[in-house]
Amino acid sequence: MAREIQITFDCADPAALSAFWAEALGYQLQAPPAGFESWEQALEAMGVPPERRNDASAVVDPDGTGPRLFFQKVPEGKTAKNRVHLDVRAGPGLQGDERMAALEAEAERLTTHGAKRLERHEPSPPLAFGHIIMADPEGNEFCLD
Repeated sequence: MAREIQITFDCADPAALSAFWAEALGYQLQAPPAGFESWEQALEAMGVPPERRNDASAVVDPDGTGPRLFFQKVPEGKTAKNRVHLDVRAGPGLQGDERMAALEAEAERLTTHGAKRLERHEPSPPLAFGHIIMADPEGNEFCLD
C-alpha cells in the first residue's frame, strides 16, 4: 500500500518560507480549520500566543496530488548541504537551448521572490540534460530541472 508523504522543512521563518515555496511550486497556503476565515482567527481561538503564531506553516497542491510541504520553526540555522533536495521540474520534455532557456527564466522569476542562484550545469548528452542549482530564502538547495 502506498503511503501519503509530507516534506518537512526546519526553518527560521515558516510564514516567509511557505510563501516562497507556494510561489515556486504553484501551491497554496493550507486553508485554516473549518469554521475559521483565517489562520490568525483560528490560532487566537486555540489560545496560541502572538509570539508563537509563526511556529509552523504548510502549503498544499491545489489539485491535491502533490505532497504537503510543512515548515516548522527551529532555533538553529542551516549548517550543511542538504542530503535531500527538491527538483523543480521547470523544463520537462524540453532539450538543449530551449530547456536551458526555460530553466533560466524560472531562475530569474524565483530570484525576484528571494531565491539565490548557485550554479548552472550545462547539458552533456546523452544522459545529463543540464540544470540550475538554486537556494531558497533560507539557503536550502534545490534544482531547476
